Amino acid sequence: MFLTKKQTEILLYLKTYISDNGFSPTFDEIALHFGFKSKGTVYKHIKALKVKGAISQAWNRVRGIEIVDDEPQNTLPVLGLVAAGQPIAAVENPEQIHVPPEFISQGEHYVLKVSGESMIDQHIADGDLVVVNRYRTPRDGDTVVALIDNSDATIKTLYRREELVELRPANKVMEPQVYNRERVSINGVVVGVLRKY
Repeated sequence: MFLTKKQTEILLYLKTYISDNGFSPTFDEIALHFGFKSKGTVYKHIKALKVKGAISQAWNRVRGIEIVDDEPQNTLPVLGLVAAGQPIAAVENPEQIHVPPEFISQGEHYVLKVSGESMIDQHIADGDLVVVNRYRTPRDGDTVVALIDNSDATIKTLYRREELVELRPANKVMEPQVYNRERVSINGVVVGVLRKY
């Protein structure tokens, strides 16, 4: 489930309000809290949260909003864009995404959006979202997010040999990238791929 930054804020507000009061806020209270000028804006966000399955709403009740699943969610931040091609700079992105629980193991996880076609033979396509375990120890043959010269992020298959690091694409028409070890830091191992149709 994809939630915008504002939808995430509204969902958190709804959860806190319901927890504190035992019932949901009215549209007027939501509009006042967020500084919306009309209830139409509230309606748009509530409808989006309902369509995405985060809440349900009884239309015959003024305070009829309920949280669908108030258990802890597998919500991860989408931290930016990662190249599956030539390295590009990672960018900030406030979007949050819910991921299947089987993608989450021990350690910190985050999500990146893929740009490029260099990992297409591993079924990682342009526009896909990859789930990354930040602290899993990378092994040769793992698909990793590598940071080159502390600035450019890329997704490739990792191979180490003596003082060199080879970042190998999964695309027959592209060449591996080879760097001295000190130029490469591994920012996590890819543990899942999400695709939105």
